[in-house]
Amino acid sequence: MSRTIAGDLTKDTTLCLSLSGRPGNTGTRFHNFLYDELGLDYVYKAFTTTDIRAAIAGVRGLGIRGAAISMPWKEDVIELVDEMDPSAQAIESVNTIVNTDGHLVAYNTDYTAIATLVRESGVDTGSTLAVLGSGGMAKATVAALRDSGFEQGTVVARNETTGRALAQRYGFGWLPDLGTERPQVIVNATPVGMAGGPGADSMPVDQDVVEAAEVVLDVVAQPVRTPLVVAAEAAGAQVITGDRVMSLQALEQFVLYTGVRPSPEQVARATAYSRAQ
Repeated sequence: MSRTIAGDLTKDTTLCLSLSGRPGNTGTRFHNFLYDELGLDYVYKAFTTTDIRAAIAGVRGLGIRGAAISMPWKEDVIELVDEMDPSAQAIESVNTIVNTDGHLVAYNTDYTAIATLVRESGVDTGSTLAVLGSGGMAKATVAALRDSGFEQGTVVARNETTGRALAQRYGFGWLPDLGTERPQVIVNATPVGMAGGPGADSMPVDQDVVEAAEVVLDVVAQPVRTPLVVAAEAAGAQVITGDRVMSLQALEQFVLYTGVRPSPEQVARATAYSRAQ
C-alpha cells in the first residue's frame, strides 16, 4: 500500500535503515525520495550505534527490512547474519543486509558501484594504482579494481597484517605509505575527509601525490567535495566523487529492499536531491 500523504507513517510502513560510524543524510534522502516517487510505503532512517551486535539483533527482532552497513562494521556484521550472498562472501565484506521473516542475508553492492564507475569513466586499467586503506570498503574496492583489469596495484595501509593480506589476495603489492611512489590512479577507501570525523579537514596523501595523479576516486560521500577531491580538481586530475559511489550502491540496495528498479531518470532525480543538503 502506498502512502497518499508524504510522511504519513502507519503500523504497516516498512522500515529500512543505515548503520554508520558517522551517519549522514545522503543515503536517507536518496532512498526516501524514491519511496515517495514510486509510491512505496517505506521509510529510511540513518542511525549510529555503540553496540553493533545489539543493533543487528534489533534489525532481526523488529522486522526491519533492510540495513545499509558502513564503516567501521562491514566486517564485524559477518558473524551476525544467517547467510552470505556471493557478492559479500567473495570479499568478506558486507554493506547491505536484507531481512526476510527474520532471516538475514548479507550482500555487498559497493563492489558493483566501483566496477561500474571505473568502466563508465573510461579509466585506463593499465595505469599504476594505489588503494588507500585495508578495511571493508577497501576490500570491495580492491576486488572490483582487480576484476576490472588493474594489475599494477598497491594497497597502502598502516596495518601490515590486513594490508598485506588484502594485497596478496589480489596479486597487488603492499606499502605502509606511498613514500616516493606516485601512482597514476589513487583511490581513497579510508574515512579521511569524511564530515564529522577526526580527519575531516585532512587528505590521506600529500599534495604532491595528488598533483602527480591522473585519476582520483574518493569513496567518501559526505561532503561531496572532500579535501582530496578539491585538491585533485585543482591539479586537473579526473575526479570520481563518493556521492557517485553512494548513488550506484544505494540503487542496488533499493532494489534488494523493495524488489523495484527505478528508471534512470528517477535515479538521477534522487541523486540530485540527495546532494541538495
